[in-house]
Amino acid sequence: MSGVGAALAPLHVRGFSWYLASRTANLVGTSAATVALAFAVLDLGGSATALGQVLAARVVPMTALLLFGGVLADRLPRSLVLQGSNLASALLQGLTAALLLAGVRELWPVVVLQALQGAASGLGFPAMAGMVPTLVPAEHLQRANALVSMTRGLATVVGPGFGTLLVVTVGSGWAVLTDAALWALAALLLLPVRRAVARPAPPPSRPSVVRDLREGWQTFRGTPWLWVVVTAFALLNAVWGGAWLTLGPALAEDTIGRPAWGWVLSAEAAGALLATAVLLRVPLGRPLRFGMPAVALLGLPLVLLGGGSPAWSLVLAAVVAGVGLEVFGMGWNLAVQEHVEPAQLSRAYSYDALGSMALVPVGQLVAGPVAERFGLAPVVLTGGLAVAVIALATLASPDVRRLPRAPSPHSAADPATVAPG
Repeated sequence: MSGVGAALAPLHVRGFSWYLASRTANLVGTSAATVALAFAVLDLGGSATALGQVLAARVVPMTALLLFGGVLADRLPRSLVLQGSNLASALLQGLTAALLLAGVRELWPVVVLQALQGAASGLGFPAMAGMVPTLVPAEHLQRANALVSMTRGLATVVGPGFGTLLVVTVGSGWAVLTDAALWALAALLLLPVRRAVARPAPPPSRPSVVRDLREGWQTFRGTPWLWVVVTAFALLNAVWGGAWLTLGPALAEDTIGRPAWGWVLSAEAAGALLATAVLLRVPLGRPLRFGMPAVALLGLPLVLLGGGSPAWSLVLAAVVAGVGLEVFGMGWNLAVQEHVEPAQLSRAYSYDALGSMALVPVGQLVAGPVAERFGLAPVVLTGGLAVAVIALATLASPDVRRLPRAPSPHSAADPATVAPG
C-alpha cells in the first residue's frame, strides 16, 4: 500500500469514517461558539471576572459527571451514550442562542444553560474518548488517532475564524445557533456507527456503579505515569483556563483586537494540523518523553501576549503551541489506549478528564480578581512561564520518561467484534 493509502487506511474501516464526520461537525460548531460566548459576555457588559464565571459554570458540572459518564460508556454502547449527549447539547445551545438573539440583558440564564450543557458534555466525553480503539484494528491505531486530530485541527482552524466573522457581522447569537445545529448533525451521523459495531452479549450480572468507580480508581492509582501526568495537567489546565481562556480575550480586545484574536486561535489549530500530517507517517517510540516537552510550548503565546508582542508574532507562537499540543495529544492517546485494558478504557479517560479539569474552574474564577489586582498583562505572562515549568517537571518521573509503545495494543483485529462503540 502506498504511503498516502496507508495513512488513510482507517477511513476504509466500517464505522470509523462516520464517527470522524460526527466528531468534526460538533468541533466546528463548538470552536465557533467558544469565541462567540466570550464576546457575548463582554458585549453584555461583563468583565473578565464575569467571563470566568460563565466558563466555570460549564466546567463544574462537566467535571462532576465525568466519572458517571465513564461508567455509562463502559456499560452501554459508547455511540449511544455519545449520541444522547450530542442531542442534549444541541437543545441547550439552541436555547442559549435564542436568548442571545432575543437580546437578553442578564447573564444568569446563560450561566444556567451553559451549566446544563457542561453536564451533558461530561456524560458524553468518556464515550467519545474511548471509541477509536473499538472502531479500528490495532495496526491502524496511531493513524486513526492522527486522522481524528487532523479533522480536529481543520475544524478549529475554520471554527474560530467563522465564529469571529459571525460575531463582527451578525452577532454572537448566530454563532451559538450554528453550534446547536452542528451538535444535532453530529448525533445524526452516529447512526451508522451504531449499526457498524456489533454489541457483545451482556454479562449475566453487572457490578454496582460504586464498584465500577472503585475499579477505575484502582487502575488510575496503580498506574504511575497516568496519575503523574494527570496531576500535572490539573495545575496546567487551571493556569491555562485562567490566563488564556479567561484573560486572553479581554487582553486581546485591549491590544491586538477581536479579529486578530480569532486568527491567533486558528493559528494554534493550524500548528496542530501540521504536526498531525507528520504523525500520520512518523511513529512515536516514547510517547510521553516527547509529549511532555512538547506541551510546554503552550506557554509561548501566553508569554508573548502578556509581553505586548504584535499580532503576527502571536500567530507564529500559536502555530508552535499547536504543534506541541498535537504531539502531546497523540502520545497521550497512544499511552492510554495501548496500556489500559479496553473494558476500563472509558473509566480511565473519565478519571483522566476529572483530574485534568478539577482545578479549571478555580483558575477561571480566580483569574479575573488576580488580574484586577496585578494587571492583565503580568498575570498572563506569568501564566505562560508556569505552564512550561509544570509540563517539564513531569519528566522527573522515570515512568513518564520510559513509557514505551505497546508491542500489541489491546484493540482487537476485527473492529466489528470488539467492545460496544
